[in-house]
Amino acid sequence: MASGPLVLGPLLRYVDATSAVVWVEVAAPAIVSVHADGRSWTSPTFSAHEHHFAIVDVDDLEPGSSQEYTVAVDGAPVWPPTEGDGAALPPSRIRTIDPDRPLHFAFGSCRTSVPHDAEHDDSHGIDVLRAFALRMMSTDGQESWPDFVLFLGDQVYADITSDTMQEFIAARRSLDEPPGTELKDFEEYAYLYELAWSDPVNRWLLSTLPSLMIFDDHDIRDDWNTSAAWREEMNATSWWHGRIMGGLASYWVYQHLGNLSPADRAEDELWQLVLERRERGEDDITVAVDELAARADANPDSYRWSHARDVNGCRVIVVDSRAARILEPGARRILDPVETQWLDRQLRGGVEHVFIGTSLPYLLPMGLHEAEAWNEAVADGAWGSRARGFGEKVRQGVDLEHWAAFQDSFRELAATVTDLASGRRGDAPATVTFLSGDVHNSYVAEVDRGPRAYGDTRILQAVCSPIRNPLPRVIRMAQSLTSRRGPVAFTRWLARRAQVPEPPFTWSLVRGPWFDNMLATVRVDGRELVLSWEAADQDDERSGPVLREVACFEV
Repeated sequence: MASGPLVLGPLLRYVDATSAVVWVEVAAPAIVSVHADGRSWTSPTFSAHEHHFAIVDVDDLEPGSSQEYTVAVDGAPVWPPTEGDGAALPPSRIRTIDPDRPLHFAFGSCRTSVPHDAEHDDSHGIDVLRAFALRMMSTDGQESWPDFVLFLGDQVYADITSDTMQEFIAARRSLDEPPGTELKDFEEYAYLYELAWSDPVNRWLLSTLPSLMIFDDHDIRDDWNTSAAWREEMNATSWWHGRIMGGLASYWVYQHLGNLSPADRAEDELWQLVLERRERGEDDITVAVDELAARADANPDSYRWSHARDVNGCRVIVVDSRAARILEPGARRILDPVETQWLDRQLRGGVEHVFIGTSLPYLLPMGLHEAEAWNEAVADGAWGSRARGFGEKVRQGVDLEHWAAFQDSFRELAATVTDLASGRRGDAPATVTFLSGDVHNSYVAEVDRGPRAYGDTRILQAVCSPIRNPLPRVIRMAQSLTSRRGPVAFTRWLARRAQVPEPPFTWSLVRGPWFDNMLATVRVDGRELVLSWEAADQDDERSGPVLREVACFEV
């Protein structure tokens, strides 16, 4: 796919009021430079598995400024492209945070990497991220652009691969041998990221709109870390060790590094090794990144994938709810104690709004929440040892592994959030909003405050999923029933029969569900909050997809 010295990128990642981080993959060891506003910033590459990457820190920028930038490799210009579809696109820009501008960002999850043609639009729907990019390109001025986009998992699908990905795999190994059409190692992940991020329109978007990311299961494999039984089954295969090492090692390079501010990156143990080896004239971290991936999988508390930042009076916390799990029956936790303590430190008052990004919805429709709580209890022996196996089969077969299926963690976080909303952790924010994806439908849920139990703070769950991967119609119908009175009453009865206590608070869906491919946006203005969801429609007269608003919810 790629030709020339620039393989992938540039991606504009962490951006604050005065600095920005630009990520690239290049074809060979080189010096990468970013040029903007008559100045230049450079960085040498580092390598992993014979792929070469650079992180360029762009600093001393003006708050609220916007400038075009270009990229060169060993002094030769490589971006913007001068030929092909990308040559006609607008210049890439670095747009810093304006401390006086109300926060505005987008979020979503679950995007499959298939072509943008009639066949794949019919099977996968229109790529709403591409439609969003086209609107940004056509907008006069940049006032309506978000400050960043938060991708909440399934940026790539390692277990459900496209024809193009399978052709690449088949050129390396037999598809008749495990893991077949699924990914096996770092090299295959590298190609999958290239497929996901090289479409010209989306490539321009990622070069101009800063991004935050966190993984979900399909970045590794469906049902990743559902249970101890699931892990035992995977560990017994001949290919899982290579998959998890390739998945986490590539995630560190392609996604995680760019989440970090320069200060946070300087404290990262593997980045410190990159700098140490650079001083010795070395650049290869293959062994080290593989070791980190293996250790992080075996001992989740040894490395933190979660990250957080304060921006314009808001706190944005992005939580790893996949790799940081404890899976032993009877002691299950969606976050291990170290991760829980880190999240507890982030959940403090003194800001206008708190956003908790977690790929899995914290607040599911009540019928589904009770079903997952019941299932966890049964799988842990609430209905006797004979029912344990049945509970485990249901847990894996129906994907009952959200926060509700880890009741200890769910209740602990409920207590922390209600303390925050009540002002017991500093001045209470106007909202505490969980931002999530995963479930391939979108909705808003709100915790019932009762007789003003949590002061004026509103506790919300906003879900946006998918960006491009819609559910089959029959599953949509089943999903839509999970908040209906009958199913809720039935699953509540099941949960109480399994000795599951009542939830620590009540909530209900206040908008949705919607099943379109969608991207959501968040707009903050003081203590007010506006959430909106947009889908894409094909408009042949305008030569591409256009966005339409599906819903708007004001707080």
